[in-house]
Amino acid sequence: MVHSASIQERRGFKLLSFKIRHLFPNLKVIWVDGGYDGQPLQLWVKRWFNWIIETIKRNQDSKGFEVLPKRWVVERTFGWFGRYRRLSKDYEYLPTTSETMIYIAMINLMLRRLTWSSSSQFST
Repeated sequence: MVHSASIQERRGFKLLSFKIRHLFPNLKVIWVDGGYDGQPLQLWVKRWFNWIIETIKRNQDSKGFEVLPKRWVVERTFGWFGRYRRLSKDYEYLPTTSETMIYIAMINLMLRRLTWSSSSQFST
């Protein structure tokens, strides 16, 4: 789900939650960053959906850059989007158009992986 930057993270999360609850009925744990942290949101999610919110935080003792394993998956995906011109900057006027471009980029990425995977099986 893509929404405008004027929507606060927690409010956007609530909108997203209602949209995805039927798509992912077995969802139990959601990893979030510090912008989604907070007891009121955790209680709301637990009451409405029976999901657990797990905040991925940096170790307070560490200095400099630190790779956070679960969070790195999302950051890596955003990096892949930069390879697509329409996603490298905010060219789109409507959030729904941006969301469509994300779907197209991910479909392209997955098709390339499937093609590479199937061709490598027969090259021996």
